[in-house]
Amino acid sequence: MKYNDLKVEKNIRPVRKGRGISAGQGKTAGRGTKGQKARAGHNKMPVGFMGGQRAIMQAVPKLKGFKSFHAKAEVVYTDRLNDLKGKVDNLVLAEKGLISNPYNKVKIITRGELKAKIELETQFASKTAIEAIKKAGGSFKKVAILKRSAKNKEA
Repeated sequence: MKYNDLKVEKNIRPVRKGRGISAGQGKTAGRGTKGQKARAGHNKMPVGFMGGQRAIMQAVPKLKGFKSFHAKAEVVYTDRLNDLKGKVDNLVLAEKGLISNPYNKVKIITRGELKAKIELETQFASKTAIEAIKKAGGSFKKVAILKRSAKNKEA
């Protein structure tokens, strides 16, 4: 063991404020003289309290509406699926240009007539779209959103 490896805890007692002038932190106890911050309970002010005048968050006008941070699902219509065959998932839909990105949510909605027999694997589909797929002889399976693969450090 070396001298610099020793771990010594400081033996300091807590400061006892307001115990007389000779104690070092007596009389005003480090709060200065007078004013709101010198009084008891000054640390219990609400966030944004501005000394009794109107707070900034009350003065600023509130904006209407709501902005969602969740990305909306991309819509694919059933009549656009007639060109596809076999198993259809997000990758196939992106390859054919029906969606912009295979890592986005996809929802299938009914429009026109579906004649192709496909095994659809996407995140969402309307009830009528599922009925149309089954009527054409296909199937629908709800799957999770594709996760992006980690990029190789070598590439």
